[in-house]
Amino acid sequence: MGLLAFGINHKTASVALRERAAFTPETLASALRQACEQAGLNELAILSTCNRTEFYGAAGPEAIEAMLQWLAASRDIPADELRQVWYSHVDQDAVRHAMRVASGLDSMILGEPQIFGQMKAAYSDAAAAGTLGPELERLFQGTFAAVKQVRTQTSIGASPVSIGFAAVTLARQVFESLADTPVLLVGAGEMNALVARHLREQGVNELMLVNRTLVRAQALAQEVGAEALPWSMLGDALSRADMVVSCTASAEAVISLAQVRAALKRRRHRPLLLIDIAVPRDIDPAVAGLDDVFLYTVDDLQSVVDAGWRQREAAAAEAEALIAERVQRFTGQKLIQQDAAAMIRTLRGRAQQQADDERARALDAILQGADPAATLARMQHNLLNKWLHNPTVALRQLAAGGESEQLERFAGMLGIVLPDGGADGNSPT
Repeated sequence: MGLLAFGINHKTASVALRERAAFTPETLASALRQACEQAGLNELAILSTCNRTEFYGAAGPEAIEAMLQWLAASRDIPADELRQVWYSHVDQDAVRHAMRVASGLDSMILGEPQIFGQMKAAYSDAAAAGTLGPELERLFQGTFAAVKQVRTQTSIGASPVSIGFAAVTLARQVFESLADTPVLLVGAGEMNALVARHLREQGVNELMLVNRTLVRAQALAQEVGAEALPWSMLGDALSRADMVVSCTASAEAVISLAQVRAALKRRRHRPLLLIDIAVPRDIDPAVAGLDDVFLYTVDDLQSVVDAGWRQREAAAAEAEALIAERVQRFTGQKLIQQDAAAMIRTLRGRAQQQADDERARALDAILQGADPAATLARMQHNLLNKWLHNPTVALRQLAAGGESEQLERFAGMLGIVLPDGGADGNSPT
């Protein structure tokens, strides 16, 4: 039985198809059990996000086609349509794929950390559904260890690679504590939604949101825990905020020189950070000439993003090397385990054969009139000699070669406490 990783993602399938193939948290447990039953798998985990639906299983390669057929039937997607965007990895390649995905190396945004949490959720969901077995347990634990090493030994997630992330990074450099920084978002579109989430992750407590359409402002405010304000209160909000991020779809500036000048007067010239990430610009460029105002545009942030991408790409190369080592180690450990299992089977088989032989000889002797007690004693003596011969020879060779550390390790494995003085036998007098 081997390891498998297969499915679709943002590189192979359209958003529409990914939506059709996705699983909700409520349906995941039943889907796992149903898939195992119908596709003949003993172990299965499903990673389902907006960018991918992937399956991790322990079975032979023939299970991949069975899973494709099951997904097609359960999601009412033609199998041929799935087959055009489907990818699969087996054994060592499956391990590498899992580690790359969980580390953010296969993500739309290189190095993004959310996928690691989603991978851990897939592991927990499989465990709860009863579809997590020993093979997948090893795969996930090995994957989690790889991600920890990538995150601690590289800077894969440190540099900003989106305008929203760059805006928050800038704010962290300007303000001593974002928790004490009132922030105003002007506009309720996708970009400001992302900025709002980044700000919340960085500990911002006071978050205001102004939009021309109050209903949209209220919807986003509810999602991110912000205070929604009507457009008429923009001037008042400017005076309350220490940081403003504006991103609307307006064709002309929505924050004028006069508005900022009035806000500064009410603020008693307390410094104000303005970040304009709209194209065309939302904030009158003349605002940059005011005292106590720091204005940054999307062009300023783009240079930060470009530098961030270069740094993450360099870190990604380091991460790939670490994962390659992890994959080799994972594969090596599996081979060692397989070798150990084979050795144990051979050892037990040999001991069983010796016991059977001695028992047959003893029984034959007793049937021919030999003394039972003496015969059993002889059988016991013979078995002890046979079973202990090889370990005894090995221990003597270690002692003769001065291999004290290996001798102590061997003794510990056998549950033997060496006499005082250590393995070299030099007991104190």
